[in-house]
Parts: sequence; C-alpha cells; structure tokens
Amino acid sequence: MLIRAATRADLPSLAPVITAAIEESQRAYLDPAQIASSRAIMGVDTQLVDDGTYFVVETDGAVAGCGGWSRRATLYGGDHSTGRDAALLDPATEPARIRAMYTHPAYTRRGVGRLVLAHCERAAHAEGFRTLELMATLSGQPLYAAAGFVAVEHLTDATGGAPVPLIKMRKRIEP
Repeated sequence: MLIRAATRADLPSLAPVITAAIEESQRAYLDPAQIASSRAIMGVDTQLVDDGTYFVVETDGAVAGCGGWSRRATLYGGDHSTGRDAALLDPATEPARIRAMYTHPAYTRRGVGRLVLAHCERAAHAEGFRTLELMATLSGQPLYAAAGFVAVEHLTDATGGAPVPLIKMRKRIEP
C-alpha cells in the first residue's frame, strides 16, 4: 500500500470510494433513511486537501481509501456541510482532528484505516499536538477503539433528515 498527500486532481477518484463507504459499510448499523442522511453530514472537506493534511491510500493501482487530519476547528463534515470553522487550533491546548476517513468496502480489514491513522498521528504530533479527536460513525468506531481512541460523547446529527448516531472519540498522542 502507498499513502500520499491528496491533491484536488484526486477528488473525482475519491468520490466513488466515499460513496461506497457510506452506502455499504454502514448497512449493518443504519437503516436506509439514516444512510441517505449520512450523505448530508459526510464527505471530503477540500480545506484538508489544500492544507496538505488529506491522504490517499492506493494499492494495486486502485484507491483503497482516504482520510486525514486537521489543525482547524471543524470536527467533521464535508464541503457541503454547514457550520464549518477554519479557525486554527492551538496544539498546546486543543486536539487535532482526524477527518473524513473512508475505506472502499473491497479493502476493509486490510490495514488501510490503520495506515491513515498512524500517518495522521505522526504528522499531528510533529506539529506539536498531543491529543487527537474525531467524530466516529458506528461502522468506524471499532477501528478507532482498536487504535486507542476512547468515546467521550454519544450524539446524533439529523441535518440530513434522519438522525445519524455519532461518537466523539479522543486519544492522547504518545511520543
């Protein structure tokens, strides 16, 4: 597997990966209305691409997944989401954000998510962050828990119509 920084030219090839991850990986956790609602709250935030903190994982010439981290205040949501906040975080007092993690269903349980998480953790630590925070879906929560993230809040987001359960999770970064 190869991990590299995403560019805006990658966005068209990421769209089907994101769609498949939202629609297929959540079937065991959400009903069809909640999956449809998920599309309103999920997606790539191109600010991450522009910041150089969003990554593409490729294997066998195909995009297996993507994800990134952010030094900005927005915790989750894509370009189309409301309430985004581009304010820079203070690494001494605020957690970096893990954002927009998607693995194509054909590549789940092959280390794609762990590779992205490890890459993001190292990059955030190099910029002085000591804590990571993310908003997990029910389908993503097992990966994050296995990587050392702990649930700090359970909530729902009904922006897309049906309430989608989410879990805010946090992890202390070890040197």
